[in-house]
Amino acid sequence: MKHLVFAVTNDLNYDQRMIRICTSLAEGGYSVTLIGRRWANTPALVPRPFSQKRLFCFIKTGKLSYLEYNLRLFFYLLFKKTDAVCAIDLDTILPFYYISKLKRIPRVYDAHELFCEMKEVVTRPAIYRIWKWVEKHTVPNFKHGYTVNDAIAKEFQRLYKVQYEVVRNVPVLQPLTIPDKPEKYILYQGAVNEGRSFETLIPAMKYVNARLIICGDGNFMQAAQQLVQEHGLHEKVIFKGRILPAELREYTLQAWAGVTLFENNGMNNYHSLGNRFFDYLHAGLPQLCVKYPAYEEINNKYNIAVLTNDLRPESLAERLNELLNNKNLYYQLQQNCVKAREAINWQQEEKKLLELYKNIF
Repeated sequence: MKHLVFAVTNDLNYDQRMIRICTSLAEGGYSVTLIGRRWANTPALVPRPFSQKRLFCFIKTGKLSYLEYNLRLFFYLLFKKTDAVCAIDLDTILPFYYISKLKRIPRVYDAHELFCEMKEVVTRPAIYRIWKWVEKHTVPNFKHGYTVNDAIAKEFQRLYKVQYEVVRNVPVLQPLTIPDKPEKYILYQGAVNEGRSFETLIPAMKYVNARLIICGDGNFMQAAQQLVQEHGLHEKVIFKGRILPAELREYTLQAWAGVTLFENNGMNNYHSLGNRFFDYLHAGLPQLCVKYPAYEEINNKYNIAVLTNDLRPESLAERLNELLNNKNLYYQLQQNCVKAREAINWQQEEKKLLELYKNIF
């Protein structure tokens, strides 16, 4: 049985993409280990059909925390028997690159996004230069790889002449019963990070007769909470923090509408295809979404969302109120979501994933 090792820098309990990928490979006949960081006050690992390992680090934040984690990951891998390694984004790629060269085993790159084009990277010149060096140093040497949409795959082809597969980050198709919804709340789920339009979404809630529930955490969390205080919205904007996937699904099912917004301040956001976009779809949940190419292409085919190019608070409020008050529009989008699930689901995507790993060996 071939042994595959993956690594991320986040908490393993909450990474739904990696849970799906590792589960599919484990059920497909591979021995799989997923490595992550051990964070303070994190809940115990949820049992999975693959092995999980948390690495302890002394340094919790900043550039040195990445350095420490990468060094610990390298030495852990040095003494771990494995037949192939897969780096998840640039922040775990260096240890896998050197270990794969040292052990002469296949290496795979799973690019969830254009890492160097994220707002928190591209707007900081020194940080950008470091990560761009990492990317140029490693990615051309990862001939096997996959990413989340065609636009990002084409960008890797243009930059580094690597031909990556597209494995979209979509939920497993499960039976769906849409419940009665006593409260019409708006849901944001996912990373509370820079570039997610909280600067305009939160003020927009002054003009919307509903609560905004935010499930997640990230580098913009404190700033988002400050915006809520500044606009006097502490009763209308509720922060739930990180929530385990099973509980998060209940929040999604009970919500009235979802939100998928990104500022157009870099190629990564413009070509994004956020996990939450598909999570809402699979819960039969109409959403307000940015009108960027990947979303527009899907919406043109299935008509599941209200799209917008205008991220001003007044405009966002107008579109959210449309979802709250226009019953004909809402129920049409809802029914379209239910139908689209049959075509867009993990059972379809995992076939490409399993074929890719089969071809590597």
